[in-house]
Amino acid sequence: MERLRTPEWFTADDSILTVALVYPMQGPAGIFGPACEACARLAAEEVNRAGGVLGKELRLLEVDGGADPQRVAGEVEALVATGVVQGVTGWHISSVRQALAPRVAHRVPYVYTALYEGGERTEGVFLTSETPAGQLRPAMRLIGEARGVRRWFVVGNNYVWPRQTARAARRYARENRGRVCGEAYLPLGTDDFTDVLRRIEHADADGVLMLLVGSDAVRFNRAFGAFGLDRRCLRLSTLMDENMLLASGSEATRDLFSTAGFFASLANQDTLDFHGSYAARYGVDAPAPGSLGESCYEGVLLLAALVERARTLDVSAIGAAAEAVSYEGPRGLLRLRDRHVRQRIYLAEADGLDFTVVTQLPKTDPSTRKH
Repeated sequence: MERLRTPEWFTADDSILTVALVYPMQGPAGIFGPACEACARLAAEEVNRAGGVLGKELRLLEVDGGADPQRVAGEVEALVATGVVQGVTGWHISSVRQALAPRVAHRVPYVYTALYEGGERTEGVFLTSETPAGQLRPAMRLIGEARGVRRWFVVGNNYVWPRQTARAARRYARENRGRVCGEAYLPLGTDDFTDVLRRIEHADADGVLMLLVGSDAVRFNRAFGAFGLDRRCLRLSTLMDENMLLASGSEATRDLFSTAGFFASLANQDTLDFHGSYAARYGVDAPAPGSLGESCYEGVLLLAALVERARTLDVSAIGAAAEAVSYEGPRGLLRLRDRHVRQRIYLAEADGLDFTVVTQLPKTDPSTRKH
């Protein structure tokens, strides 16, 4: 994949299909940006070896999704408006998606790969990852039953995904005879969690729901362990991959749980094939292809499958054909319902610097009309 970031470097070419890959190159989410880029590149190379998309070579144009949401949206909109890109995919936070979708989704197919708060209905947006109803709700229930957790404290960054997910978590806690006993929302890039840790201690919480992004979660894990709260309170995150776990350190991952549709430790034929291809392409020193990076691999595959099935780049036609689309990746053969991927989701527990999958969570409707 060419690392070209300015439209001037591209000329119109009917033999090439260019897709904007929007992933974080800076900010808290930048910690797993290299995995996103590597996984997306691997998928594009595989698509091209199989004949491309509509007979065209698939190329990825990188856009920094870690920048200000309006800046990202403006950059991608300009690429779409000038015909430089014919599709959009990648992992970026919900505030970027909310700025971007209204400006481009009706023009080109947009495959959003990040877990999110649910409820996205913009025409032309297709979603590969988890939402609270299928990810958080069963995880809170299982942990509540197995560990007796009843008092949850929510710690999140201050934007739409954590706040909307916490709103759902309040209801999920009540369903399990528990409650959310406190909430704290912090700016992206926070590095001092002292006040929040004291609040957790004073609230006598027995479970912390972490809705922190990337390096913010890493710093929170370290502070949580240093404060000694890991001996009295477990943590559950819906955004914690192997890169974040490694950066946190084994001393900071005691009683830490994560829920996602993919973990690197899953061992079946699909995941083993993916890991083999990834290792062969990048070597042993490459960033870990955890759930967040793997989502970008799937984003490229799904976008290619959508266009191939519709035999056109017309967004309306792609949407009309979407229910018949399937693609095969590290999570097996997957299909869409209401423009969301139907998927298996797992609960895993940190074991030092790796995750051990505890169980597969019960399936729910991926479109999550109600959270």
